[in-house]
Amino acid sequence: MVRTRVGYAGGSTPAPTYHDLGDHMETIQVDYDPDRLGYRRLLEVFWGSHNPWRRPWSRQYASAVFYHDDEQRRLARADMERLERSHDRRLDTELLFLERFYLAEGYHQKYRLQGSAYFMAEFRRLYPQHTGAALLSSTLAARLNGYLGGHGDPRLLARELPEMGLAPAAARRLWETVAMRHPGTSPACPLPLEAGG
Repeated sequence: MVRTRVGYAGGSTPAPTYHDLGDHMETIQVDYDPDRLGYRRLLEVFWGSHNPWRRPWSRQYASAVFYHDDEQRRLARADMERLERSHDRRLDTELLFLERFYLAEGYHQKYRLQGSAYFMAEFRRLYPQHTGAALLSSTLAARLNGYLGGHGDPRLLARELPEMGLAPAAARRLWETVAMRHPGTSPACPLPLEAGG
């Protein structure tokens, strides 16, 4: 993923906010490089990250796939039909054309990253003048938020860590955080980090 943003979509209420959502749903917008990550893989993550059969207790938390074009619609519909056949049960997930995405308030963006004083201090060090904008648009914010939220495995982090630009101590701490969730992974950071960093 290149970047992520949380927000609201799927309704007709103009200018929704968290406290005045109207008929919109809470949603996430994902920008991705199709040469590195295909739409089918995004759908796999979507289906695997929640229960698409569970009826939501409110519109705000409904399950939905928002598509941008006919190909995305076709792939999502095929996935939905396959899941319904294999479980002999109808999904409680909507398939909707994305008419408009409304950005959620700043305090909702990169929730896991913003909840970590340590990594937010490191993020501010890297983006001292534009921290708020970087939370919305930087790949680093999306990646850190994902790892801190328990997504991503040590093999992927080992490839990405050298390019993140984190201070040695922050890189080591991120590695330890991810390694702790994956039994059998060495807690020692795979990068040659300078002493005392």
